[in-house]
Amino acid sequence: MTAPGPGTVRPGGRTARVRDAVREATLAELSDRGYQGLTVEGVAARSGVHKTTVYRRWGSADGLVADALDRAAAEPWPIPDTGSLADDLRALARLVADGFADPVEGPIARAFVLAPAQSGDAARSLHSFFARRHEQAAVIARRAVERGEVPEGTDAAEVVRVAVAPLYYRLFITGEPADGRAADRAAAAACAAARAGALTAAPDP
Repeated sequence: MTAPGPGTVRPGGRTARVRDAVREATLAELSDRGYQGLTVEGVAARSGVHKTTVYRRWGSADGLVADALDRAAAEPWPIPDTGSLADDLRALARLVADGFADPVEGPIARAFVLAPAQSGDAARSLHSFFARRHEQAAVIARRAVERGEVPEGTDAAEVVRVAVAPLYYRLFITGEPADGRAADRAAAAACAAARAGALTAAPDP
């Protein structure tokens, strides 16, 4: 039997309230201080949970980030359904761009993306988070296949990746603006590639 993960001991009741309080405090600390400034002591003080409890259940700042990402991955994402692949992808890309531009959510999202460079636990949790998000959003491309907008065999998750990847490149590699115009261009490129059959699933080797 493996040991329970961070914050998962005896779910429900007081433990659930403690986990919620610690998660909210973790997000607030990430927003105010970023990943580098995140500490167990800071989260404990903000949440009102004794630091001994936080250490015992989450272990470290990395454990706090990993748990917050794991919980975020399980939450639903507002997937656009406009009746058009082009419009769905545009709305999705703008959702991502707007999230990073938000004065509260933006710093948290940036901290989540940057944390894996220094934490293996955070890297694994971020991978799971994106896998879940891609799967949730893949319905956009599946609907497009059903409507005949894109070829059968289109890799639905890859369409989503192509639509949002340029925004992450701008934000975390080049430092260029990832605004509405950039979101629209990325979405249009993904839509064109999907319609041209460039994003069909690769055959098994």
